[in-house]
Amino acid sequence: MASNLCYSTCSLFSTPKLGRRTFTFSFQRDDSLSFYSKTSLQKRSVSLQETQSSNPTKHSQNPQYPPGKTGSSPKSYIWVNPKSPRASKLKEKSYDTRYNSLVKLAADLDSCSATEDDVFSVLRCLGDDFLDQDCVIILNNMTNPDTAALALTYFTNKLKASKEVILYNVTMKVFRKCRDLDKAESLFDDMLDRGVKPDNVTFSTLISCARMNNLPNKAVEWFERMPSFGCDPDALTYTSMIDAYGRAGNVDMAFGLYDRARNEKWRIDPNAFSTLIKLYGTAGNFDGCLNVYEEMKAIGVKPNMITYNNLLDTMGRAKRPWQVKTIYKEMTDNGLSPNWNTYASLLRAYGRARYGEDALSVYREMKEKGMQLSVTLYNTLLAMCADVGYTDEAFEIFEDMKSSENCQPDSWTFSSMITICSCSGKVSEAEAMFNEMLEVGFEPNLFVLTSLIQCYGKAQRTDDVVRALNRLPELGITPDDRFCGCLLNVMTQTPKEELGKLVECVEKSNSKLGYVVKLLLEEQDIEGDFKKEATELFNSISNDVKKAYCNCLIDLCVNLNMLEKACKLLELGLTLEVYTDIQSRSPTQWSLHLKSLSLGAALTALHIWINDLSKALESGEEFPPLLGINTGHGKHKYSDKGLASVFESHLKELNAPFHDSPDKVGWFLTTEAAAKSWLESRSSLVSVPAKVTAS
Repeated sequence: MASNLCYSTCSLFSTPKLGRRTFTFSFQRDDSLSFYSKTSLQKRSVSLQETQSSNPTKHSQNPQYPPGKTGSSPKSYIWVNPKSPRASKLKEKSYDTRYNSLVKLAADLDSCSATEDDVFSVLRCLGDDFLDQDCVIILNNMTNPDTAALALTYFTNKLKASKEVILYNVTMKVFRKCRDLDKAESLFDDMLDRGVKPDNVTFSTLISCARMNNLPNKAVEWFERMPSFGCDPDALTYTSMIDAYGRAGNVDMAFGLYDRARNEKWRIDPNAFSTLIKLYGTAGNFDGCLNVYEEMKAIGVKPNMITYNNLLDTMGRAKRPWQVKTIYKEMTDNGLSPNWNTYASLLRAYGRARYGEDALSVYREMKEKGMQLSVTLYNTLLAMCADVGYTDEAFEIFEDMKSSENCQPDSWTFSSMITICSCSGKVSEAEAMFNEMLEVGFEPNLFVLTSLIQCYGKAQRTDDVVRALNRLPELGITPDDRFCGCLLNVMTQTPKEELGKLVECVEKSNSKLGYVVKLLLEEQDIEGDFKKEATELFNSISNDVKKAYCNCLIDLCVNLNMLEKACKLLELGLTLEVYTDIQSRSPTQWSLHLKSLSLGAALTALHIWINDLSKALESGEEFPPLLGINTGHGKHKYSDKGLASVFESHLKELNAPFHDSPDKVGWFLTTEAAAKSWLESRSSLVSVPAKVTAS
């Protein structure tokens, strides 16, 4: 094979010996090698230029050369008719021909076997009288790292190059093309062994090779070795290290270089900006991410897909879906088409923010483009559907996931689907999903059993609740505070005659909670034990479940028509700051804020507030012009009922003068005169309904 390659190339070097032609090569900052040749800049189809001989008179007397074509040029060129036989001979001797032949030789080296015999056999076609520049051209056009290393050995054995480091640098760039950092580092060691001093290009090539291989720590290592070899990094090397230091985890160094780059007005590449955005996002400084993005645009650096995707993902984690929409529009307006990572960032952002329609729109667009979703993205969509009450859409997505070739449902998938079935009251579907989960080999976790128990509780299937609870020891699952909160919620939906079945289950899960529930169910409170035990309970549980516990316990009291205990629990919640800012007073308005309360807790708070207003009236306290009740305007995600609709009917039952405000959604307002008149007409305290209807 080597002999054939040699034969095919040798004919290119059989022309008469070329004179020493001067040309210039230089390293541009983008690490590409540029060659400049007078010949290569001429229009070949029009003329060929040749250096004038030492006897210009001879040519000037030859009618082949028109008058005015000699002697007038400061570069001493003569004009040759491109149609003359001499033109073709001169073309054979031109540098362009020589350059093309060297490029062809580089291709032959790329395709030959990586053995000394084959590589050296191909290179013998050059003869013994070749230039340093010829070696640079050949190596610069190669892509095979194995044969390039052997070619370098051949050249260094044959030549005494004035700047041997250039040959090593060009060879190292072949390794960088192939992303072979190991060979590049080995070549660096060979340089040192031969006494060749590395220069800035050597290090910038190693640094960029490490970055291309996603090895930021290696890039940092090579960057920090530069001073020991007397190399001073230039501005572009410094700015590339913003990205490397950031990805290596050295945040202080990355931001330090960024500040220096801004002060000294260095040009920063898009990858560095992308890394800075990610660093700010990781630190939770989401405004910092936007500042970097705006500064990037201000100095004229065009964001790339990595920049946009990092920014979209960061704004999604910040739960700023409105900014996600703005950034995505800017991206598409700039002519960039979303890729898989873009859609994934959008899905995560809209899913976290519960932007249901936007998330489903992205999902459908991905399906139209034939893009496959990962298990994580499917689960993100299903979790969002569970939170916003998209039952039908969830089943559609679940079936699509099961038909996918690349991913199948996992335990989190089934967990979300059981939650959706539970909240929408689909007991048979929840049981079917639970059985399917077991069939494919997933063990139910505490979250799954919590959802299933809630489903049974909503359907008032108390025996099934007990049966599911009895499975906990078999599965080795220990109930936590959230699970016990689920049991309390189930009790608020359980008929009074069946509550005893659940008390024992609550005691097994949390003995202190079980005791409080027992005291609550007793008709009399002996020596204030109930409030004391409830206080100890709230001091023993985590803060994130205190409000849920208090809401459920008050709801249970209201269901059992135990108004006094409900009031004690609400007062305890206010004392322990489980509830805050329920009442507010200003010179113009007194208000009751109920948005964060359950229905039973809200009705109890209303009862206490009306009593407070009656006492204020009796004491002659001055009332403001307006009084208002703020219930919020939302409704339960799996029901048409909301706190506002329930309160509207309840206020009518009380004949209270509070009316839905057309200007302030979720507010019921009345005037000072109407409130006083109503309070004066009341002969007794407001009664609370005997039953809290589960929404």
